[in-house]
Amino acid sequence: MKIDLNADMGESFGMYRLGADDQFMAHITSANVACGFHAGDPSVMKQTVALAKQHNVQVGAHPGLPDLQGFGRREMKLSPEEVYDIVIYQVGALKAFCEAAGIALQHVKPHGSLYGMAHRLEAVAQAICQAVKDLDARLYLYIMKKGVIAQAAESMGLRTVYELYSDLAYDGEGNLVITRTHDAHNPSAVAARVRGMVVDHTVKTTDGTEIAIEGQSVCVHGDTPGAFEIVKAVRGALVSAGCELTAPQG
Repeated sequence: MKIDLNADMGESFGMYRLGADDQFMAHITSANVACGFHAGDPSVMKQTVALAKQHNVQVGAHPGLPDLQGFGRREMKLSPEEVYDIVIYQVGALKAFCEAAGIALQHVKPHGSLYGMAHRLEAVAQAICQAVKDLDARLYLYIMKKGVIAQAAESMGLRTVYELYSDLAYDGEGNLVITRTHDAHNPSAVAARVRGMVVDHTVKTTDGTEIAIEGQSVCVHGDTPGAFEIVKAVRGALVSAGCELTAPQG
């Protein structure tokens, strides 16, 4: 079984440091790089792309809402045209840094509240998918299988990678619970949860029920307390379950 292990990277800004990108890169296969709207800046973007290249980690753009103070986790009302424009702007910038470094941009993954909106609101989903298609229809789009964006991506012929979340909860209907800050977790418990999602295709929700779930990539957030221990535990659990850790190919 081939599984991708992705993490959000490049979320520092100027003199403010967030995450342990140097440590994380050795344990993941795909990096979602912040593009300056919710986190990151041009220098951090360039440095993160270089770090990913050094570790043979595939690079994806992680466009978010224009909300530095709220880290892109406060929902905003944007027109479909505005959504399209901010995605083009951010992904285009990171794509340029990748090309300057001599590597290809692999995927696009919306961040935070933009991600949540894309799974609930058809107009937002359509705008994001159209932006990705217009930039490069060969890019992978990282999303959850549940939600309107999956149907929008399929209708436009985009290549999708369905995600599983190691350190965020799912509600009883299978929706991701997006929080402003992430709670601390026991690394062993997170690893066991991920193994259940990957091997058994089930996850326990916030109401205590178990639901079916499907994905080809597991996300670990770098700003979760104890994130480095979590990513090591998750990687170990996937390897022990017989998974081959690899980014999407082709």
